Amino acid sequence: MSCPNFYVIKKLCIFANVMDTPTMNDYYQVDFSMAPANVDACDYLASELADAGFESFVSNDDAPGSTLQAFVPAPLYSAAAVDDAVASLPFDVKVGYAATFVPGQDWNSEWEKHYFQPIVIGGKAVVHSSFHTNIPQAQYDIVIDPRMAFGTGHHATTTLMMTYLLENNIEGLTVVDMGTGTGILAILAAMRGAARVVAVEIDKAAYDNAVENVACNLASNARSVDVRHGDAQAIADVEEAQLFLANINRNIITADIAAYARSLAEGAHLLVSGFYVADRPIVEEAASRAGLQLVGVAEIDNWSSMTFIKK
Repeated sequence: MSCPNFYVIKKLCIFANVMDTPTMNDYYQVDFSMAPANVDACDYLASELADAGFESFVSNDDAPGSTLQAFVPAPLYSAAAVDDAVASLPFDVKVGYAATFVPGQDWNSEWEKHYFQPIVIGGKAVVHSSFHTNIPQAQYDIVIDPRMAFGTGHHATTTLMMTYLLENNIEGLTVVDMGTGTGILAILAAMRGAARVVAVEIDKAAYDNAVENVACNLASNARSVDVRHGDAQAIADVEEAQLFLANINRNIITADIAAYARSLAEGAHLLVSGFYVADRPIVEEAASRAGLQLVGVAEIDNWSSMTFIKK
């Protein structure tokens, strides 16, 4: 999945998708201070900034709710938009900010060197990059070299999605992974025995990265994963899918959920994530209109996943 627009992500994930295209390699870093500290206000501010084109966020683990760093491609930066986002906060807080121009660089290299460490999910899957050493042993060993794509298992939403795949029997299923990013969920689904996986990514750099990662991890079984460049229209030919994964963001999910539902077989499951617990009613309403019924929820650090069944 490409980095969801409104993620408030931790420092170890900040460079995961800082550059979408080479022409957008220059960034503005905007540092916000908030008094009194208010985690909910920081989350709300990040969501508003995402609507103004901001892509990545770093919260302060040592003093939660007191500071927020936000990154936006330089061509998209607007001080007026930032002022509007701050003014929209429905919280009694004082917010100050300063913007700094950050020249383009190899963001992925910086992220790999300083932030991406091997991680074990659910005691069963280890995710690491090709340059890592001292890798923990696990039943499923996944190598992810992220390039410019999001998805290493470190963020709560990716962990939620991977945990579902590890805890449920998907052997022999046809699976769709919408917004595949690095391809991590598609790879794990194939490793867990899915008969066919259709992985879709709208960002060209992320698509290319997913193709590389699928080939690296699945070798002779790589053909079981069909990686496609596009959006929800790319699954127009998919019928009777038995599991649909979408770890993107609330707005895209609610806009495209009807297309997701059309690709599902009756009784099949849709698993979505990339939004806050507070967003569940909005997602559930959109899903209900598409003929989907909520059957389960999970959450980590206020991030949510939701499981629906096609009636």
